[in-house]
Amino acid sequence: MILTGSYPRLATIDSPADLRRLPKLELPSFAEELRGYVVEAVSSSGGHLAAGLGAVELTIALHHVFDTPEDRLIWDVGHQSYPHKVLTGRRDQLPTIRTQGGLAPFPKRTESEFDAFGVGHAGTSISAALGMAIAAEQEGQGRKVVAIIGDGALTAGMAFEALNHAGALHADLLVVLNDNDMSISQNVGALSNYFAKVLSGKVYSNVRAGSKKVLERMPSVRELARRAEEHVKGLIIPGTLFEELGFNYIGPVDGHDLPVLITTLTNLRTLGGPQFLHVVTRKGRGYPPAEEDPVRFHGIGPFDTKSGDEKAKGAGVTYTDVFRDWVCDMARRDERLIAITPAMEEGSGLRRFSQEFPDRYFDVGIAEQHAVTFGAGLACEGLKPVIAIYSTFLQRSYDQVIHDVALQNLPVLFAIDRAGLVGPDGSTHAGSFDLSFLRCLPNLILMTPADEDECRKMLYTGFSLDQPVAVRYPRAVGPGAPIHQEMSAIPIGKAEMRRKGKTIALLAFGSMVAPCLQVADELDATVVNMRFVKPLDEEMVLQVAAEHEFLVTVEENTVVGGAGSGINECLLANGIMKPVINHGISDRFLLHGSRQDVLKRAGLYPEGILGVVRNHLP
Repeated sequence: MILTGSYPRLATIDSPADLRRLPKLELPSFAEELRGYVVEAVSSSGGHLAAGLGAVELTIALHHVFDTPEDRLIWDVGHQSYPHKVLTGRRDQLPTIRTQGGLAPFPKRTESEFDAFGVGHAGTSISAALGMAIAAEQEGQGRKVVAIIGDGALTAGMAFEALNHAGALHADLLVVLNDNDMSISQNVGALSNYFAKVLSGKVYSNVRAGSKKVLERMPSVRELARRAEEHVKGLIIPGTLFEELGFNYIGPVDGHDLPVLITTLTNLRTLGGPQFLHVVTRKGRGYPPAEEDPVRFHGIGPFDTKSGDEKAKGAGVTYTDVFRDWVCDMARRDERLIAITPAMEEGSGLRRFSQEFPDRYFDVGIAEQHAVTFGAGLACEGLKPVIAIYSTFLQRSYDQVIHDVALQNLPVLFAIDRAGLVGPDGSTHAGSFDLSFLRCLPNLILMTPADEDECRKMLYTGFSLDQPVAVRYPRAVGPGAPIHQEMSAIPIGKAEMRRKGKTIALLAFGSMVAPCLQVADELDATVVNMRFVKPLDEEMVLQVAAEHEFLVTVEENTVVGGAGSGINECLLANGIMKPVINHGISDRFLLHGSRQDVLKRAGLYPEGILGVVRNHLP
């Protein structure tokens, strides 16, 4: 069933084939229907809205011109793909997006044949599209391949690696830059659109190719002509960089002018070799609250469509809030503190810092590798970098963490947000692996706070040390511990016994301390807040092992090589053979849903922990 609004044309579109049957004159009004439907659908479940609203006309034009799914469309990240999902048979399911059992938050190969590549992290589209284009060439297939990438994702180094490779291969590939933030938007207009249509047309392409053949025999003249062409095009379009990488650059084009988009894409579809189309759009287009505040509507919870106001969230202080306050407080105390984030200012809690300390704040764009090595360079010169980064994005800079920070034992503090299970953003954004891939690194200290106050203390402790430190915390509200504003450290490598019991000991890490305490009375179990994954409090582990018959480790991380594995290693190294259960995220990718839903599926909630223990009791 379609939603309550009036969408007569949209109700008839079940696939791109239906869209291609619509008269071109009806497409602009159809775009407004699609835009209205996306707003209404996302208002019920929340999701990524602003980017998709800006890409409505582009999505329609792509599916109208290209023979999808035979022709491949690869969306970078996928924030802008909601209109694509609507047009490809998932219209009625859009209100379920990001909810348990509903549509995936990003394009996903197993969800639809129109999702040519699974995405979620920025910068991957051009590489994947190039692989598909080369495969089509090798197989003698005539299908077309299009990568659609935003200006934010284009800051990813991987995107430029792929552009460089594609230009060198001369592959038949179209890259569409959906630019909704660059300063060249004033270039969009009648003249620019006219040149885009001309430069993408056969006449220009044939004349350009033919002229080059004629001039081959006159090198000096040919060089003069080449330079003249580049100079003239440079006056009209800012495409010199992409031309130098081997692409034929077209644009900028008004991304909300459907006739221009369709004409230009139709022309480009007939051209061979690497093509680059620059499209300028506006985030939140057609929905005033999203146009006025695209940052808030980038990823928003359920909201009122008339006012744009987000519906009430649960009360409480999040771990991100704790970091936000601590980093500003610490910066006032120590002028050496430099805050770095790879394009996650709002999500990592650095908005206030960026306003209060603009000269000590660096958003490096979607360039996680650079963020880490940039921090290492700062540390070499006596500054104290704090890198605020999501766990899932820290994965992208793993070599730099090892080679540039840990190996050189540099004092870089990693504030790792979204550790563990994130919920609605699903498996592409879950921070399920950081304890496993960080605890094996020499020189690095790894901490997991059990509550808000401990998070603040750990951040201060890590900042005070002269070596690499990581503090990892979930995307969640804390258990409600009072936060002490004074700066105080905790002893390195020391766990804390929260409850003394008999027979069973629950060794909990970070976010799992609270649910373990909730079941401890029923089990009469000891509960240890382990605090440190590295260095592990071996003295506490050995003491607990000596006093209890049964040990259970609990962590919001994969059990494969996780914190529990560290407990096992400690016991084996000391010749202790004791029954141990390692409870955490099992060896699989967990699908999206609310954070609580996903924690339940993983068994990381009080009843789940209780069930695991009882199942293993004699």
